[in-house]
Amino acid sequence: MARIKAFKGLRPDQALAPRVAELPYDVLSSAEAKAIAQGKPESFFHISKPEIDLPEDVSLYDDRVYATGRKNLDAFIEKGILRKDEHDCMYLYTQVMEGREQTGLVACLHIDDYVNELIKKHELTREDKEKDRMRHMDELNAQAGLVFTFYKDEGKGRDLFDRALKTAPVYDFTTGDGIRHVFRVLDDTSLIADFTAMIAPMQLYIADGHHRAASAVKLGLARRAAGKTSADREEFNWFMAVVFPHSQLKIFPYNRVVKDLHGMTPAQFMEKLSAKFTLSKTPAKTPPRGHSFCMYLEKQWYLMEPRFPLPSGPIERLDVSILQTEVLDPLLGISDPRRDKRIDFIGGIRGSGELERVVDAGEFELAFSMYATTLEELISVADINGLMPPKSTWFEPKLRSGIVLHRLD
Repeated sequence: MARIKAFKGLRPDQALAPRVAELPYDVLSSAEAKAIAQGKPESFFHISKPEIDLPEDVSLYDDRVYATGRKNLDAFIEKGILRKDEHDCMYLYTQVMEGREQTGLVACLHIDDYVNELIKKHELTREDKEKDRMRHMDELNAQAGLVFTFYKDEGKGRDLFDRALKTAPVYDFTTGDGIRHVFRVLDDTSLIADFTAMIAPMQLYIADGHHRAASAVKLGLARRAAGKTSADREEFNWFMAVVFPHSQLKIFPYNRVVKDLHGMTPAQFMEKLSAKFTLSKTPAKTPPRGHSFCMYLEKQWYLMEPRFPLPSGPIERLDVSILQTEVLDPLLGISDPRRDKRIDFIGGIRGSGELERVVDAGEFELAFSMYATTLEELISVADINGLMPPKSTWFEPKLRSGIVLHRLD
């Protein structure tokens, strides 16, 4: 059974929420966050990316960074920017992007369910990032970012969400990127009990926020090992997440750009590539279907379609896997895309125009426009406890940090 519970959220004052809420810490650089937070003392980046308040030569992992985050959180509380709810609540978080609406339940999930794979992952996490967020959470004594999860819809729970949506919002604002954010506080004990019962038999999947989840789990286990009680009532046994029905979600492609042709001329590369793929010039900048690719090289787009039989395994059959095993590794020498500095990844939300821009500017030599991984593909990989290649999925809209925090005491 998947455990879920209400908690006393630490939230912005109603009038300040639009000025507090910011993108997750890991989708933009420190410089970008600093520019956004300039002149905004209520910006949550002062807590989620506290390095913006320190000299640029200070390491991201310096003790002063974590101490500054805690100091800023304490100041937000002292000034009344953030206030803790008096009672255990669940929350309803609705986002509207270009007419598409998704509504999820904000609550806490149990770290043991993550360990025991009742909460499925599909992405490998990096130890350095885990240690950073563990230290950040430990210093704050709070989880500052939401983990994005979902369940297979199949019609279950829609009546509960309909009931919950009748609750008047406490926040309703639109951010600069045009995303509308609507947030409701659910303190009806019968509604909370019904949501708890609804989630219990379900398999949950992490869509986004793998490092936030892994770090919260490892911190909870570390606190247990340090001799603190492991009773479920201790808040460090739980991590904050949003649970969405999968039918409302959309995955965008995660495109690839490569610095060079691994010592080949464009003609030599095209010759080798054409042995594996049918290549044709195209005005299209995005693939028309799964298992096809668009490539941008020397100011020309090409449609790539495999000449070889497609793999049958759920991981091997992914477009990102096919590109890696047939092109990036054998032709371009990129065997470890997680660490190789010759490759970068651009979320599909930025469009094919961004691929053209970075190639035309000489920052990269070629780009691959991908067909988006489907939710069904993600589920099939997670169900076998498999891991996708890095940067396989890009979910939009992004959950805003600072709308609610989970204290660990």
